[in-house]
Amino acid sequence: MVRALPLLGAVVVLAGCGTGGVETAGGDQDRGRQLFSQKCAGCHELAAAGSPAGPGPNLDYAFAQARSEGYKETAILNIVHEQIKYPGQFATGNKPGELLVNMPANLVRGEDAVDVAAFVAANAGKNGFAEAAKVTSTDGKTIFKAKCGGCHTLADAGTKGTQGPNLDLLKPSFAAAKRQVENGGGGMPPFKDTLTDAQITAVARYVSSVAGK
Repeated sequence: MVRALPLLGAVVVLAGCGTGGVETAGGDQDRGRQLFSQKCAGCHELAAAGSPAGPGPNLDYAFAQARSEGYKETAILNIVHEQIKYPGQFATGNKPGELLVNMPANLVRGEDAVDVAAFVAANAGKNGFAEAAKVTSTDGKTIFKAKCGGCHTLADAGTKGTQGPNLDLLKPSFAAAKRQVENGGGGMPPFKDTLTDAQITAVARYVSSVAGK
């Protein structure tokens, strides 16, 4: 709930400015769902996408109140679109109201950004404060596909993310992979608060054993 506060703040600010400036409409929701799964699901919980809790705001929590107060879907679409276009606006850290990490710039652009915003606007908070199931598996491949594949390419997992390093080229050791998953860095969020020690060990062991093979 805490990690949703910056987005709730954005709702208030943009409400005071009408629709937040640039009017955005339309968007292909089916395409947006695909892009969200590829690019966003590793960080954002959203029941409609089946994505588990991550280091980014829970989007159902972020918009449930706004929706209950009568915000139109077009207004929510605008808010999401602006967040995608202009990330890095909020303080990061572990204090209440702070994000663990800001969203990367240029995660999706142009019509892709509109499509993602349309999908989120059509679904976030629609069922109230619904929570998706957390990742409970200790299978490294399963964890990787759920939490890492949106950002990283890894042939064995069938993922083609481009925001983070191509792991088939990087070929990290177990120790390096475990350290990175735990602590983040270089634009990657830390997962030590969202994955258990056993899960971190499992995903690091999986990556180090299959990368580049």
